Amino acid sequence: MNTKYALITGASRGIGKAIAIKLAAELNYNILLNYASNDEAAKETMSLIMAENVSCTLLKFDVANAAQTTEILVEWMELNKEAKIEVLVNNAGITRDGLFMWMKPEDWNSVINTSLNGFYNVTQPLLKDMLTSRFGRIINIVSLSGLKGNPGQVNYSAAKGAVIAATKALAQEIGKRNVTVNAVAPGFINSDM
Repeated sequence: MNTKYALITGASRGIGKAIAIKLAAELNYNILLNYASNDEAAKETMSLIMAENVSCTLLKFDVANAAQTTEILVEWMELNKEAKIEVLVNNAGITRDGLFMWMKPEDWNSVINTSLNGFYNVTQPLLKDMLTSRFGRIINIVSLSGLKGNPGQVNYSAAKGAVIAATKALAQEIGKRNVTVNAVAPGFINSDM
């Protein structure tokens, strides 16, 4: 029985969907597919993943909601004690673009909460098991905006830049236990977002 799992956040569409399908098809990982709201897209992606002869479990939660995220992840781990989440792809993200001068607090907070706090909310509950198993792969999907900045995206650039810095620091903390932490910064690509 295959007990290897990969959790991909924001995986019902776009980059997350493509990553989930590749991990299933090429590395034979069972997929934990996180999404926040689009049930139809999540079920469609689930069908594509299951066509690769692996299991796919839908985990509907908002990564920005710490309590909800922890509750669902801990519950899944308790029900699946034999399973090992070996790969975590922190892909969930949103944009609320606008010039900083006129940016509303809710546009600032929602982007920071999803990208930066979402990274913490999902990674933290899974880390102990990865360290105990002495194996794990954490991949953070960031953005060129986090590296060079982008006008009209101060909130997005700040969030992704912070995740880049957190990636570097966490990699130094846990790399010696064979748990790697990397960031991938795609530019503009042809996807839903």
